[in-house]
Amino acid sequence: MAPLPIANAEITQFFRQWLEIFAGYVREVDYASARPLFHPDVLAFGTHNDVIPGLDQWVSTQWDNVWPKTSDFRFVLDQTSVLASPDGAMATVIAPWTSTGYHPDGSAFSRPGRATMVFARNGDGWLCVHSHMSLNRGVPQASHANRPVKAW
Repeated sequence: MAPLPIANAEITQFFRQWLEIFAGYVREVDYASARPLFHPDVLAFGTHNDVIPGLDQWVSTQWDNVWPKTSDFRFVLDQTSVLASPDGAMATVIAPWTSTGYHPDGSAFSRPGRATMVFARNGDGWLCVHSHMSLNRGVPQASHANRPVKAW
């Protein structure tokens, strides 16, 4: 059996930086800055919907139900794996993440999860074409913070 198509150091470094940038937008609740990282027709799975077709629907149904209601979102880069097709046209990133959730009384809880993101390369660089982010088992689904959205 052939080994997994582990990405080279350059591609791996690019996606670790991409994850850091995206996580910063999540922490800032900055939808406008995060949008260009994704294909407009991205297909996503998330906590609030099974299959979410397109970036606009993903922002309104998933991002807006999670980002303002949580804090401290970060990917765990030292546990992240990056796979890439031999021709360099597609890549997959598998990354655990951490965040803080809030009970209705305002008390905080640890809110870890994991993500799989698929990227396609075009003339303008890499765009995420699929994302599946899910909470770890046993983590409360709802979080009750109310942080303002920086930019739509």
